[in-house]
Amino acid sequence: MALATTRTGQAPAPRPEPGAPAASGPGSHMKKLLLATDLTDASASATDEAFELASRLDASLLVVSIIDPGSLLLPGGRFRVRVDQVRERREQLAQELVERGRAAGIEVSFLIWTGDPGDMIIEAAEAEHADMILVGSHGRGAVGRLFLGSVSEHVVRNAPCPVLVVRPREGPVN
Repeated sequence: MALATTRTGQAPAPRPEPGAPAASGPGSHMKKLLLATDLTDASASATDEAFELASRLDASLLVVSIIDPGSLLLPGGRFRVRVDQVRERREQLAQELVERGRAAGIEVSFLIWTGDPGDMIIEAAEAEHADMILVGSHGRGAVGRLFLGSVSEHVVRNAPCPVLVVRPREGPVN
């Protein structure tokens, strides 16, 4: 399992055994999970965790991917790739997640927006009435956040609901 913490610093609830009845305690009221992802391999741990949690809670999953136009610029202001090209690729990848959800019995939908990732994730969570946000972390640590900023940190500080930050897996789990 990926190392994960919640906004409150608590570990996620233990997973029930396969075939066990659905939980009726904390978290069982969560019906819409929002996965904030750039749809790259770097966010695979968060994606896997979102699918596992949605399945366990019998919740729907909304995949939100934000295209940051500033990240597409070359020095000098020219675009290295067009926004519509990035959007098309992300739509293909998001559709694969919809199919993955269908195969697992999870309702999956997606939104692809353009703007500041941190702010847009918060807006999507509010607009879609998400019960929880799952977001990946690149694991840069305190120094990386100081110099690079952190979308996940922004989301944790400003979200209208609980946030689960999922760090990448270190390697094979035995």
